[in-house]
Amino acid sequence: MNAAVPSPITSAAVARMNGLDFMTALMREELPPPPFAPTTEIWPLAVDEGRAVFYGKPAQRFYNPMGTVHGGWLSTLLDTAMGCAVHTRLPAGMAYTTVEMKLNFVKPAFEHTGTLRCEATLIHFGKRIATSEGRVYDAAGNLIAHGTETCMIFPAPPARTESHPPTVTGD
Repeated sequence: MNAAVPSPITSAAVARMNGLDFMTALMREELPPPPFAPTTEIWPLAVDEGRAVFYGKPAQRFYNPMGTVHGGWLSTLLDTAMGCAVHTRLPAGMAYTTVEMKLNFVKPAFEHTGTLRCEATLIHFGKRIATSEGRVYDAAGNLIAHGTETCMIFPAPPARTESHPPTVTGD
């Protein structure tokens, strides 16, 4: 993937595709990656209906004060994969957001741990709520972290014409 910071995908582009088509286009680089991807070094590896696999490259810049990869970075890797497993089932015109995550960190990760693989699968997909689970493994197949996620499903917001959110002013 290109390391330059991409422009965000418009909400109109997201809304006109079903979730699996969108995730497949994103994975094939037919759509620009989200701007956080180059910063976090988290990229899609495979998608299918109800399943998403991402990889992440831990680096010293993600270390916490104890000298291990910060749990927030591992949480981002898990949230990305688990949310995208949900995304693969969305019909066109629908969106989702994470409302809850439960994570367990079972082994520390370091830069020398190497590339991590996060596999996520859909557990439930309803009209308003979806749940998924994910697991992070190192290259040797050791479990690093695992978790579950609940997402709320809702109609995609209307397309915005401006590239930045409107400025909010006080009274």
